[in-house]
Amino acid sequence: MSIFRIIWDQPDDPDGNVQHILEHGLEIEDVEEVLASPTSEGRSESSGRSCVWGYTLEDVYVIVIYEEVDEDAIRVVTAYEVPEPR
Repeated sequence: MSIFRIIWDQPDDPDGNVQHILEHGLEIEDVEEVLASPTSEGRSESSGRSCVWGYTLEDVYVIVIYEEVDEDAIRVVTAYEVPEPR
C-alpha cells in the first residue's frame, strides 16, 4: 500500500474524521502509524470500504477504514480499537 497523502477534516468539524477517531480514543498520529505499518489489509464487512489493521505506538490493535481518493491519497473514515486476531 503506497499512500503519499492522508486527507484529514478540520479538527473542529463535529462530523469530521478527526473528531470521529478522537471519540474512539485515538489521535491522528495513532492512525498514521497503523497506515504506515499495517499488519493486514482488507475490506470492512459493514461498509465494504478498504481497511487496514495494525498497532499504534502504544501497542493498541486498531482497524482504520478509509476511502481511496485517487491513486496516492486516502481519506480516513474512522478508526477504532478491535480485538487482536487469534
